[in-house]
Amino acid sequence: MSRTVAGLVVAVGAAVGVGAPVPEGAGKLPPPTEKELATSQSNLKQLALAMINFLDVHGGRMPADSKDKAGKPLLSWRVAILPYLEQEALYKQFKLDEPWDSEHNKGLAEKMPKVFAPVRVKAKPGHTFYQVFTGPGAPFGPKPARFPQGFQDGTSNTGMIFEAGEPVVWTKPADLPYDPKKPLPKLGGLFDGEFHVARADGSAFRCRKDPDEATLRALITPSGGEVYNDELLLPKN
Repeated sequence: MSRTVAGLVVAVGAAVGVGAPVPEGAGKLPPPTEKELATSQSNLKQLALAMINFLDVHGGRMPADSKDKAGKPLLSWRVAILPYLEQEALYKQFKLDEPWDSEHNKGLAEKMPKVFAPVRVKAKPGHTFYQVFTGPGAPFGPKPARFPQGFQDGTSNTGMIFEAGEPVVWTKPADLPYDPKKPLPKLGGLFDGEFHVARADGSAFRCRKDPDEATLRALITPSGGEVYNDELLLPKN
């Protein structure tokens, strides 16, 4: 897969947070098994498919974090896609006009569906590593891309959901900040720096812990027109 239009702006010399450090205790674990890798990849595919189904129903509008009238974030996109994960009953338990940590909603964090749960690394109850990038040029943020027309680089060339470096409460509107002029946040908390990505076409793949930064940024942005080559992200043999 390739994108041939140049023009990626990267902060020269900026440190990249990709792959380090991993959560406490992760380095003491045995190497990940093929089953663990496959399970997390399957989880991401399920989440991507749920998101795509959400987009089909909502006219291509991304499942952004819900907000109150003042613009304060209330609940994560992970809550918004619950009906498309066969979790309609759980979705209906949320008070959608209240924040994630309201007296009512905070008790629902412990009911996190298994598809969001960490596969290998231990985390606090109700925490997930599956997050999206938000910010200028990213699929999510103040001006989210419309699907699929806003993905001009191609859905198979755009990452939608990533394994982050640090987990967050799954109901909390917290994800990976993206700024083309700042270092990338940490990724790879589940697998010692390597990380899986669900693409916007519903597929998923594993990235090495020291990916080419420009190529990773190209994967994050849906319409950046950057040069993109999967080989610079895949694990080394």
